[in-house]
Amino acid sequence: MIDLHTHTTASDGSLAPAALVDAARAAGLRVLSITDHDTTAGFEAVTDRALQAGLELVPGIEISGVSDGRDMHVLGYFIDPASSGLRAFLQRQQTDRVRRVEEMSRRLAALGCPIHADAMLATAASGRSVGRPQIAAALVDAGYVQTRDEAFERFLEHGGPAYVPRRGAAPEEVVAIVHAAGGLASLAHPGVTKRDDRIVPLVAAGLDALEVRHSDHDAVTEQRYRDLARELGLLVTGGSDFHGGDVTHRVPRLGLVSIPDEDYIAFRRAGTNRERRV
Repeated sequence: MIDLHTHTTASDGSLAPAALVDAARAAGLRVLSITDHDTTAGFEAVTDRALQAGLELVPGIEISGVSDGRDMHVLGYFIDPASSGLRAFLQRQQTDRVRRVEEMSRRLAALGCPIHADAMLATAASGRSVGRPQIAAALVDAGYVQTRDEAFERFLEHGGPAYVPRRGAAPEEVVAIVHAAGGLASLAHPGVTKRDDRIVPLVAAGLDALEVRHSDHDAVTEQRYRDLARELGLLVTGGSDFHGGDVTHRVPRLGLVSIPDEDYIAFRRAGTNRERRV
């Protein structure tokens, strides 16, 4: 099985990188990509462990772009984490994440739902990506809501009373950053983002692939984006978007989504060719 979309405690997952590698092996995965939000710390921590476990570990990341005030996530694969341009860009991303947490915390306090943000901001100082999932968890812990789903619905979704827009790069810039780091760029979960109007401009900017398979894509959605990828000459990626436990409002199982070997072989070949050109 091949899962190209997973998260660890380096961002908003509940499993440490080493524990994720062990869980992937136990689930029968052969190929794994750790795609933490705006950080490469997760996969960098376990390159040796994955090798020892017999797993092919694809260097990956999920980068948050902004289009018309809404998030659009771009997955980067086969990237060089030492790329100076990528590192500088990710530092800016992390700075904005801290700003959002601070502003959302202030809004929640004004709404009569103060949370203790100091602890999560301390983890940001150590390199962890922080954001709305951690705030949702804090709201549950404080007893203001029963579930993280409720936290998003009442406070944190776009347009909600505690929602703070992200400031950041357009998805086209994210694609360029991924390419400069030697990687391939895939638009994450397009069936969730629902911004098909932005796909053709992204292709013009160099987008390499669409995430056709995803835990939130049903069979009809998957086929629609597979057909679109073929029409636009794009490669195909896929993954479970595993976070481990009830950390976000989605709780897919590790290995639940696996892309076909032929899709991955074509994608890996393209990634190898790009590495040779950069």
